[in-house]
Amino acid sequence: MNSIGDIGEALRREHPELGAVRAASEDPVYLVGGAVRDLLLGRPRADVDLVVVGDAATLARKLGADPVEHERFATAKVELDGHEVDIATARSETYARPGALPDVAPAADVETDLARRDFTINAIALPLRDDPDPIDPFEGRADLEAGLLRVLHERSFEDDPTRAIRAARYAARFGFALEAGTEALVRCAKRTTVSNDRWQAELMRLAAEDEAARGFELLGEWGLVELRPGGAALVERVTELLSEPAWREFVADQRDHAVLVAALGPPAGEAALLDARPERPSVGFELARRRPTFELALARALGAEWLDRYVSEWRDVRLAIDGYDLIAAGLQQGPAVGRGLEEALRRKLDGEIAGRDEELAVALAAAREGR
Repeated sequence: MNSIGDIGEALRREHPELGAVRAASEDPVYLVGGAVRDLLLGRPRADVDLVVVGDAATLARKLGADPVEHERFATAKVELDGHEVDIATARSETYARPGALPDVAPAADVETDLARRDFTINAIALPLRDDPDPIDPFEGRADLEAGLLRVLHERSFEDDPTRAIRAARYAARFGFALEAGTEALVRCAKRTTVSNDRWQAELMRLAAEDEAARGFELLGEWGLVELRPGGAALVERVTELLSEPAWREFVADQRDHAVLVAALGPPAGEAALLDARPERPSVGFELARRRPTFELALARALGAEWLDRYVSEWRDVRLAIDGYDLIAAGLQQGPAVGRGLEEALRRKLDGEIAGRDEELAVALAAAREGR
């Protein structure tokens, strides 16, 4: 872990864009949250969150940005040297009821702002100055060194039950254990006090983690989710599958959803794909072409090896002809055109025809047969 002596050097190396913030602000500004935690751990740079004991929007405008402001939470977002930076006014927060979004008010110091954080390891601030000395009122550095996750107060999970998912995410990512009191509290968390949308959004953030399988396993152990049978093992297989270039490109923006369904279900059509034994490429193509990509990934992770050929070969097969060619050859526009093209594609997939002329002949014959 980085020492106080070299934390300033690490800050300048990992976040050179913050020099402009220090120069622009007349008010005290602090790097907070995950960025400080990861600097201390010597990990790659995290998202940049700043707290100013002043007005976030005013600072953002001084930086020459047209800030995206969120008035309810007194925050602004700017881009500096290609890096997105979130700036927040130092604030306190209260909760009208368990699970509600917080009511916020400006705070006079950064310590008050740190007191509203989730875990001690995220409640450390680093002043933006040449020789920064971490502000650590809850002994987060000691917990970092011990590999512990500790909440700041006993109502933490009551105020915001999604912090339980964050606990699983950080425990899995860093290999940390929960401090005994924190583990007792997380096992009593009640997810029903937050909206399903907020809960699902936090689960998706967990699904994006490299160690998502362990995170979901922890949530299951704490009684906060019910894993599908073999869910943690399936998450590992899906994660490994989607590290392969062809599958990573194919699944793309459904990757995290695939992981989430692997963990929690409900099972969809993957069982039917797993049981399928397509005798010809065209049969496999028809089975797979209209299925959601995440479903195909789950089926392949379960053992449907034939889907490798769908992803790497069959899905990219294209005809050299289209409907205009059939109409130009004398067909009337209508269902027969689609029927002809489908038959030509089927036979091309199966290697029975090749080249434009053969495709056109097969498509015309199939279209005319149905008239």
